[in-house]
Amino acid sequence: MNHFVQPRALLLCLIALLAPAGAALAQTRGEAQLIKATQVLDELRTTPDQHVPSWLLDRAYGVAVVPEVIKGAFILGGRHGNGVLVSRDDAGRFSSPVFISLTGGSVGWQIGAQAADVVLIFATRRSLENFSRGQFTLGASASVAAGPLGRSGEASAGIQAEIYSYSRARGLFAGVALDGTALVFDRKTNRDYYGHDVTADDIFLGTAKNDTESARRFIAAIVASQTPGTSGRLDVAPPAPAPVATPAPAAAPPPAADGAHSFPLADPKPGSEPR
Repeated sequence: MNHFVQPRALLLCLIALLAPAGAALAQTRGEAQLIKATQVLDELRTTPDQHVPSWLLDRAYGVAVVPEVIKGAFILGGRHGNGVLVSRDDAGRFSSPVFISLTGGSVGWQIGAQAADVVLIFATRRSLENFSRGQFTLGASASVAAGPLGRSGEASAGIQAEIYSYSRARGLFAGVALDGTALVFDRKTNRDYYGHDVTADDIFLGTAKNDTESARRFIAAIVASQTPGTSGRLDVAPPAPAPVATPAPAAAPPPAADGAHSFPLADPKPGSEPR
């Protein structure tokens, strides 16, 4: 009997030792996605004409970055990647990270690209709410448009789009069509990162939090890409310009003491022709 007890006890001890390492490895998977996503934003920000316009980030309700989306060579083509999404409340505070996966066809992909970094800008609160409800397909659950570039792109951006999409591949950063692409809540990575089962709403509303260094750096990269000095509040309209004071008309000088009048002369009958 003793011959079997010792190996069994040794096995239980080994499992106990490896369990924390397994949990740490699982959390590291989420940390690695945050680090890669931060690197994408940092590289875009430091490259001329290779970044999301700051005016679009200023009004974003959410930002998602999916690094290294791999294009497959299946019959009609396809792509898949894992990334991270954060939302912003009305006070301008960003949520803890939500881990996501992106899967879809190859429509709109750069020719010959085998991998690309994808950036999504959520321009409405409704688009985030639809994502929280479950199955979410770009173009169906929320309208999506290829993101504009530069300041001049603001006028040409689709004003009805709820999400703007970009990709960077083979040195080219541009808006990209992602209709039909599924954006999925990565249940396993989120559970491992937060230590228990969570939902997108738990994270967006602040019920579940994990303020790690990598999460703070990701959010800092988003803020650094916004217009300097913006408050970030989404529930406050831009202040109206201060009214311009209209100078009061100059008063006519008083008559001189000897009865003579100085110019300009007062009109005794305003509106009538002089005689």
